[in-house]
Amino acid sequence: MAFHKPDKMLNIALEAGVSKTKLSISSILMLGFLGGAVFPVGLMLVVLGGAELITGNMMSVSIALYARKISLRHLLHNWFWVTLANFLGAAFIAYFFGHIVGLTETGPFLDKTVAIAQAKIDESFFKTLISAVGCNWLVCLAIWLSYGADDVTGKILGIWFPIMAFVAIGFQHVVANMFIIPAAIFAGHFTWIDFIANIVPTFIGNMIGGAVFVGLIYFSSYQRKQKEQLKKAS
Repeated sequence: MAFHKPDKMLNIALEAGVSKTKLSISSILMLGFLGGAVFPVGLMLVVLGGAELITGNMMSVSIALYARKISLRHLLHNWFWVTLANFLGAAFIAYFFGHIVGLTETGPFLDKTVAIAQAKIDESFFKTLISAVGCNWLVCLAIWLSYGADDVTGKILGIWFPIMAFVAIGFQHVVANMFIIPAAIFAGHFTWIDFIANIVPTFIGNMIGGAVFVGLIYFSSYQRKQKEQLKKAS
């Protein structure tokens, strides 16, 4: 099973971040819609299928910014459109499959949907933000580890364990919440004000977890190492 060293993974992440900012708005909307639609069944479909997920972009596009390969405008453009597209995809699944088909509105499935959404909404702004930091720290580590493998099996193994941990702990993830809270709203529970009150701190926390605790730390560490190696070589 092929494996890349962290400095190579940094280059892969950087290239991914740059390429994401070069997508047209129509491509971002379509791929972001898929990222929001398939996230409930796993990050593996997002990474391996080539969809766009805002929480992953918080790491990779930030790395491209740190390396001065893109501008802040490029980053904000990408984050805005991917977030919008992820919401449309997540809300689409919540409404048509959850509400219309009834997958989240029958018997114990409704009870579980409402209970999960309630737990997300009930947390304070600060607690939600901190939980979201931990969440995207794990999600972006999963994506980071996937960059270390060239084969599908290696990527799945890299993704599986951090995502399993985030779900088991119950951390706050902005795109997951874009699905579960609207699903409860469509079922007649909570309001869109509740949704917004959760999404704002969740987004901020996810941003810190991905852009700082993964993107900035790895970029700073391995860019310095690459520069030291170049000096030695010269």
